[in-house]
This record gives sequence, structure tokens and C-alpha cells, in this order.
Amino acid sequence: MNSALHRTFKVVNLGCKLNFAEASTIARELTNLGFTQADDGNTADICVVNTCAVTEQAEKKCRQAIRKIAKDDGNITICITGCYASIKPFELEQMPEVSMVADKADIVKKIGEHFSLSGAGCPVATENFFPACSFDDRTRSFLKVQDGCDYHCSYCTVPLARGASRNMAIEELVKQAETIAAHGVKEVVITGVNIGDFGKSTGENFFHLAQALEQVQGIDRYRISSIEPNLLTEELIDFVAKSQKFLPHFHIPLQAGTNRILGLMHRRYTRELFAEKLKSIRDKMPLAFIGVDVIAGFPTEADEEFEDCYNFLQGLAPSYLHVFPYSKRPNTPAFDMKQVATKTIAGRAKRLGELCNTLHQDFYRKNVGQSRQVLFESAKRSGRMFGFTDNYIKVAMPYDGKLVNAIAKVKLQETDEQGNMKGTLI
Repeated sequence: MNSALHRTFKVVNLGCKLNFAEASTIARELTNLGFTQADDGNTADICVVNTCAVTEQAEKKCRQAIRKIAKDDGNITICITGCYASIKPFELEQMPEVSMVADKADIVKKIGEHFSLSGAGCPVATENFFPACSFDDRTRSFLKVQDGCDYHCSYCTVPLARGASRNMAIEELVKQAETIAAHGVKEVVITGVNIGDFGKSTGENFFHLAQALEQVQGIDRYRISSIEPNLLTEELIDFVAKSQKFLPHFHIPLQAGTNRILGLMHRRYTRELFAEKLKSIRDKMPLAFIGVDVIAGFPTEADEEFEDCYNFLQGLAPSYLHVFPYSKRPNTPAFDMKQVATKTIAGRAKRLGELCNTLHQDFYRKNVGQSRQVLFESAKRSGRMFGFTDNYIKVAMPYDGKLVNAIAKVKLQETDEQGNMKGTLI
């Protein structure tokens, strides 16, 4: 085969926001190579699966997805990339459904070679950095600013999959943001593995990146996806509080609520520092959305330590909890620690999930009566449209095509049966 003509593809993303940005970039490069993206629900000649390996369950879902793709279309060429492919390439190569396993920086080039095409390949910046952003959605884009991690937390395989911390220069990222703006996108989510560590490749820092991005014309809103508490500086909190574009929305991983477990995890802060960061945010932005990651059932965590963690989170009252049942990962220090029983882990995760629901509902109730800026999306369901406030409250209103990709001031009224906030235009 010597041409991509009439050959179709699809890209399946099974990971995080960072993976989504990378998957979008791979799709654009395949289009540039001459392939055509298959419509939703249709089969394709090629399927690129961008995998995740953050937990054992994530790997299992990847394998299930690969088998389902092959079952639905036995003639499809399945190409695997992403974190699972980086950590366990041989395991994936042994799957009869898989045709190719490659790093995301090489996957398009290898597909091109498979079809005897020249000039194939994704752009690769310095320091082995795979640049990526999405603008498939007119409303929101994910911009990758950093990759890799130097922290080596005792439960985490990400450094094994993504390597050391590295980034593109601010100047290049500003150019990417300008390209996103040229596509009419209003909101950018800044993403990476450890974005607070930004600058190791270029001698810059995340605060300077934020200052530069705020100057980009056409982008009205920025969200910071996730930032380590020890890297969330007072300088950055003050900047967000005063910014016209950076939104009062923070995602801060805690992972454990006791200092002993934090130490075993090799985390770089105490729970006291974490609480100080949340207080600082709320002092300057009382209704800021604060999402918190927490792991249930880390090895050696006793019942009383879990209760201490639960009570600590209940007292902090974040807006949302991202709960992860501990997953035993080979080649990590926690793998050899005394494990908590699977049933106990499930029970703790369930309780934290219930706490999350309560905290999220409480946060919505605190915002009733507020007037907030909402960016509306194009989706239409049951005659309604949806959008998010600056502080990440999902608002539902009667559909009005004039509001698509527009920012409007809305008075928040009450939550509906689906948990969305009802609002009226001001």
C-alpha cells in the first residue's frame, strides 16, 4: 500500500487531560499525512489507542478496549501508544489484536512507514518533549506545557512511563496559545504531569508562564489543571486572585491525610502545609473551586489513620474529591509494603466517594444566588445547553444558539435533579 488515500482512522484516548491533548495532536498529524478521521460510530482502517497505566484497573480497561475494537472490526489495524505502551510494550505486543506499539512521538511516523508514506511524523521539540494541544472543541482546549516527573512517589509509575521533568520554552507555548486562539477557542486548560515544576528544561518557572499566557489575545479564560501543594506559591495564588483570565479553580493532590502516610508516599509536604494553602486560596477567593486527589487504602494505613484522613478532609471541605483506590504497581517501593485488604480499600473508597458527593453539593449550595460568568458549550440535550462558571459549576439553561462559545453573566438559582445548577441570564 503506497497511499493514505481513502484510508480512515480513529484515535481512542483512555487517559487523562494530558493524554487527551496528545491524542488530539496525533489525530491532526494523521490528517496532515492524508488519512481521514472516521465519523463517530463508524469503523476505521486504523485505530490509535492512547493508553493509561496509572492503576492496574486502567491497564485492564486498555486491554478490554483493544479487544472490543478488534471484535467490532476484525480488519482494523490497531496501534498502541501512551503510558501503558511505555511501561509494558512487550505485554501489549503479545496481544494478537495489536499491530504496532510505539512511543507517541513516533507513532505517526511508524504508521506512515507501514503504509509506505514519506514525511510522516509528529513535531518533536527539544529535550524529547512531545508538544501537544487540542482544539477539537471550539469552547475549550488542553495545552500541554510540561511532561515527566522527578518526584518518584512510592506508589507511582508515571516517572517510569514519562521520564524526567521537562518542558517547552514559554515563547513556544505562547505561540501555541495564539494558534489555539486563532481557532476561536475561549478557554485553555493548562496541563502536564507536574506543571508546578515547569521550567527545568529552560530555566523559567510556572509563574512566568502564567504571566505570559495572560497576555495572549483571544483567550479569555485559563484553568490550572493540577499543581502540587508545595509548588503552589503565594505569588501564584495572589496572581490568580487578581487575574482577569486565570480562573478561581484549583486541583491540588493531597493523597493522604496523615503525615506518616505522606512520608511513606514520599510526598514533599505535610498536611499542615496543605491546609495552609487552602486557607490562603479562600482568604483571597472565598468561592474558589478546590478539587483534591486522595488515595484510599495506601499500604500500612491503619483504620484510625483513615478516620483521621476522613475527618481532616471533612474539615477542609474542598469542593470535590477525586478518590483513587490504591493500586499495587510493580517496580514501585509501595509494592513491597504491607498491603491493606482489598475489601477494606473498597470500603474506604466508598466512604470517601460519599463524602465527595456531600462536599460537592455543599459547594453548589454556597453559590446559590451568586452571579457568575459562564462559558456555554454547543451540546444540546433535552432542549437544554450547558456551561461552566469561572469556579467550575455546571450550569444548565434552555438552549440558545447565540450563547454557544459565548461568556455570559448568569445568576445561579438552584440545583436540578441531575445535580446541575439552574441559572438565568443577567
